[in-house]
Amino acid sequence: MSSELQAKEITGKRLAALSLAALGVVYGDIGTSPLYAVKEVFAGNHPIPVTEANVYGSLSLFFWALIIIVSIKYVIFMTRADNRGEGGIMALIALALREAQNKPRQAKAIIIIGILGAALFYGDGMVTPAISVLSAVEGLKVVTPVLQPYVIPVALVVLFGLFMIQSHGTSMVGKAFGPVMLLWFSALALLGLYNIFSNPGILKALNPAYGIGFLLANPGLALFAMGNVVLAVTGAEALYADMGHFGRKPIQRAWFFFVLPALVINYFGQGALIIANPAAAVNPFYLSAPGWALVPLVGLATLATVIASQAVISGAFSVTRQAMQLNFVPRMDVRHTSDQQAGQIYMPGVNWGLMIGVMILVLGFKTSDNLAAAYGIAVTGDMVITSILASVVVARTWGWGWFKAIALFSAFLVVELFFLFANILKIPDGGWFPLVAGLVVFTLMTTWKRGRQLLGERLQGEHLELLPFIESLAMAMPARVPGTAVFLNSDPEGVPHALLHNLMHNKVIHERVVLVSVQFFDVPYVPEIDRVEYKQLNENFWRVLVQYGFMDEPDIPAALSMCAEGGLEITPLDTTYFLGRETLIPRLKSEMAFWREKIFVALSRNAGSATAYFKIPSNRVVELGTQIVL
Repeated sequence: MSSELQAKEITGKRLAALSLAALGVVYGDIGTSPLYAVKEVFAGNHPIPVTEANVYGSLSLFFWALIIIVSIKYVIFMTRADNRGEGGIMALIALALREAQNKPRQAKAIIIIGILGAALFYGDGMVTPAISVLSAVEGLKVVTPVLQPYVIPVALVVLFGLFMIQSHGTSMVGKAFGPVMLLWFSALALLGLYNIFSNPGILKALNPAYGIGFLLANPGLALFAMGNVVLAVTGAEALYADMGHFGRKPIQRAWFFFVLPALVINYFGQGALIIANPAAAVNPFYLSAPGWALVPLVGLATLATVIASQAVISGAFSVTRQAMQLNFVPRMDVRHTSDQQAGQIYMPGVNWGLMIGVMILVLGFKTSDNLAAAYGIAVTGDMVITSILASVVVARTWGWGWFKAIALFSAFLVVELFFLFANILKIPDGGWFPLVAGLVVFTLMTTWKRGRQLLGERLQGEHLELLPFIESLAMAMPARVPGTAVFLNSDPEGVPHALLHNLMHNKVIHERVVLVSVQFFDVPYVPEIDRVEYKQLNENFWRVLVQYGFMDEPDIPAALSMCAEGGLEITPLDTTYFLGRETLIPRLKSEMAFWREKIFVALSRNAGSATAYFKIPSNRVVELGTQIVL
């Protein structure tokens, strides 16, 4: 076998494996919508009458929502709008900001809109695991009403187990969940076919005329129906956010070849059942199964809804990491779990924060019907924001021009704004929760962004250029003490604030001063030969650049040991690491509200430790603090 042919075969196997893993991680959310979407239209908090016309019209809306919103907008177009392989709202912000350089007003608008979209994603992300798992476990009530008291405890145990396994990584979770979701989507298709055979005429609802006729004939009922039809597309935003975990091609192939056909067949099968037996509208998914299959179906559905939650959790990890890169949130612990895909990560803080929010929702709302009222408004708001930002990217970055970009995304916005207006009616029934959660996240992110800007402005007043500073020292050199001083320096051309404060307070400089700057690249590993670049400056000052890939474990002492061959030999017991630590003091009548300054100070105090992150020996660290009034 030629090496070229072998490479193609390996590539094909890799693509198939990633497609299966994507089936398990990316499509869990949208893949479990059949559990509750049709039920909420005909038996939810705002049900519409079960008539043949209403069933045909609703199914037509389900189908074309999947085609227009998920297939065309997200799977075809949005998966191409990536930022170095990463998707999601933060990727769009980064791309849009590149086109807004030297345009402060436009950049500010993009940042605010983008942060709002990210905040809504988190708010909706808390509802998804709660409603998905509850809707599956509620199948126990269909088996026998005796099991009803165990629904909430079982749901809580299942959710806790899901969040516990996140530390093993998206890749391992995907490998475990992929085969389960393969079985799940096969079951969806078989259940749908089982009921469609009894009424093949239901396939006429594929004609968009039924959906349009339903909207025109019953505008009031249609509005309530649209508020629940959106439940069928709620996983689209998570699909885009999860793109960095597997890449575009595996996600597209899994959708068109397997996920979309299975979903459509199942929705139409439920519609056929409701027409034949209107009483089945109370739970058309479980009642569409033969009696002997009910118990195994509950078990399979529970596993599938655990995977539905996985899509949101993985998306939250991706969005948060990108938010860190854009300086919207403080530094958090990020653990990479694969050397194949940069996006496969685990973030403990995000994981446990989501778990607490999900548990509160399950205990507070108690049933999937109640949670359905809270579901939809945040994700439709997210979809609208995505369309707005994407139009900027398509017009400028892709070079389509404003006319083509607006024409394309206006078509999506018409549908999405209809969904958004329909879901506004849910606010009193529970739709307030994701909005409140989103408002909290929005406040935190904008506060951190603005606070960092203010802090940078305060520190800029003390900025000194490095080379002129060393020349000035040579003219009036302070006392030099034995040993090596290492200063972390974010700006290779500037003087670290810790060095200035050490000189100011101790009036000494070490006999050798090493200024270390760290740079990260979007590659798994940086070869050891490229790990460090160093240069000796005047007066025994050294400038060192340390370079890492996303899978490398940052280790400053180990990197410095590689400089020995160039004359910079570091003796651990003779070396002191100096880190700057700012004590932030809020003040009244600042550029930011006092209460927001207090939040920023709290976030700063709880940010990740540079000592632990860079594996610096804690007993060799001296922190030099300075008070900065905001």
